[in-house]
Amino acid sequence: MSTITATAHLIPTRRVAVAAPAVRLTRRGRVVLVLAFLALAAIAMVALSGIATATRDSGQPEPVRYVEVGAGDTLYGIAGEVAEPGKIREMVAHIRSLNSLPSAELQVGQRLAVPLG
Repeated sequence: MSTITATAHLIPTRRVAVAAPAVRLTRRGRVVLVLAFLALAAIAMVALSGIATATRDSGQPEPVRYVEVGAGDTLYGIAGEVAEPGKIREMVAHIRSLNSLPSAELQVGQRLAVPLG
């Protein structure tokens, strides 16, 4: 019969992994991180602020004519008189924005700025 001899290098050993100590962020550390982030954000805003620069030059005013609203007039009808065919809805929106109208309701006698068409 044969015999098997076990030696120390063949016996599996259990190795214990040593975990790295957990990093704790103190209150002072959180304050420093927040202030550092805010400082970087402020630097980025100052650096990129030149991209969006307003000028003191005013644009050319749009040439308009004024129309007085009569009985039975609608905004859609007024826009249809000046708009190109198929562009009436866009003209309604344009007239509303020119006159700062909250809705398409008109009052008799109201003056509307209408683009020259």
